[in-house]
Amino acid sequence: MMIDDIPNYHNLNDEQKELVDIHIEAVEEAKSAVAFEARKYKDEYDQYEPMYCGFAWAKIRPATSKFARALRKAGVVDEVAWDGGYTIWNPSDWHGQSMDFKEHGAKVYIRILHSYGITGVDMGSRAD
Repeated sequence: MMIDDIPNYHNLNDEQKELVDIHIEAVEEAKSAVAFEARKYKDEYDQYEPMYCGFAWAKIRPATSKFARALRKAGVVDEVAWDGGYTIWNPSDWHGQSMDFKEHGAKVYIRILHSYGITGVDMGSRAD
């Protein structure tokens, strides 16, 4: 993910840009971590993915936090989820079906946010 992928990045103030930059870093770290795990899995099991399909996401609550508002203003998220907050689906952008890989990516995304002191972000997942 690049700054150019964020629709309204250039309309943000400096504090909002910092928060969106953290989001971008977290997405890139999640992508990198999942790619590494996928290569490791392929080498070890001679398969591309574990055979468990599903979804994973990061839930940002409340939708009124500085981080959530910055993502909303930037155009990263648009609607509050039915159960509150904003949902970042598949933060690692893994295009396979593996729930394991998607969960790993969501956990890495959240760990990066927590390292910057951004709280109120949890992982969710479900089998397909």
